[in-house]
Amino acid sequence: MNDLAITRSGDAALFPLGFVRNSADYILSQQLEDGSIPWFEGGYADPWDHVEAAMGLSIAGEFAAAERAYRWLADIQLQDGSWWAAYKDGAVHNRERRESNFVAYVATGIWHHYLITDDVNFLHRYWPTVDKAVEFVLGLQTEHGEIHWAVDSDNVAREDALITGCSSIYKSLECAINIACTLGYSRPHWLSGRVALGAALREKPHRFDRTWESKARFSMDWFYPVLTGVFAGSAARARLRKKWDEFVVAGLGCRCVNDEPWVTVAESCELTMALVAAGESGRAAKLYRGLHRWQDCDGGYWTGYVYRDKAIWPEEKTTWTVGAMLLAADALAGLTPARGLFTSVRLVSDPAQDAESVDCLHQLELSGSQG
Repeated sequence: MNDLAITRSGDAALFPLGFVRNSADYILSQQLEDGSIPWFEGGYADPWDHVEAAMGLSIAGEFAAAERAYRWLADIQLQDGSWWAAYKDGAVHNRERRESNFVAYVATGIWHHYLITDDVNFLHRYWPTVDKAVEFVLGLQTEHGEIHWAVDSDNVAREDALITGCSSIYKSLECAINIACTLGYSRPHWLSGRVALGAALREKPHRFDRTWESKARFSMDWFYPVLTGVFAGSAARARLRKKWDEFVVAGLGCRCVNDEPWVTVAESCELTMALVAAGESGRAAKLYRGLHRWQDCDGGYWTGYVYRDKAIWPEEKTTWTVGAMLLAADALAGLTPARGLFTSVRLVSDPAQDAESVDCLHQLELSGSQG
């Protein structure tokens, strides 16, 4: 996607001139020879944020670089389908845990790349990676529907669940199911696992944050269930309306937490997409337009801003922040065929299963998400 296309789309006011190219160039400048995309030069890469940056490359038409990013993940995947929490300089950087939402996110990235490229060979190539990753994640699902947040270095599950993490997994399961259906593989337990997870997120708040302090102070716990399709329609709008003043600072963006004077660009981008998903495109565009002030001359975006001190903090331009900027741009302006990935729920029909049962599961879930 080039910037001329943006200008012609009539959405130039949403983006500065050269936005897509400059953003992609920044991510490319940080990608290593092995395909990994660390947070910034000299930093580590984690599986979730690596995928976020790779999706930005796909939006910009940097398909070879994006595929190198997914090849890196496939090459270092563990036998059980998981990845360690972080990698640096070609080695594991954090062996303390393997996080379930990190592992699941590869399915979102693979499906996103396919939506843009229509390359079914790419899907076939990475199907084993996705299949193993999803099986690992669903192996951590409890009888109540939530999914444990991590497995430690001794392969013992850390038995609690995160609203944000499980919401991310919910979208990843949608993408994984679509990959399976497109390739003709039957995975009915993925469908039932996704339905159970959605029900837990909507109806069983007591199953989350059971062993630690509530994460409700984090804005992601507020909007991620909308961003990922757990809530839709009027229920989504009501959820966003409820805590808008708690998390959004007019003219600046979305706070990371409700008790600190700190707005962050990535959270603001994700809230932008959640607003589009809830049918609030005008409010989404207004929020997004103000974020370009944080772009540096090299195309990178500063991670956050402490408005009490009028200071950029941390002094880091993270690749995943740039990826989020590109994803939000696509959601607002429709730059690629993947534009609706985070703003709608679309399950592909599975020819290998009974279509009626799949539709019933989907309709049952959607009816619950409306509130």
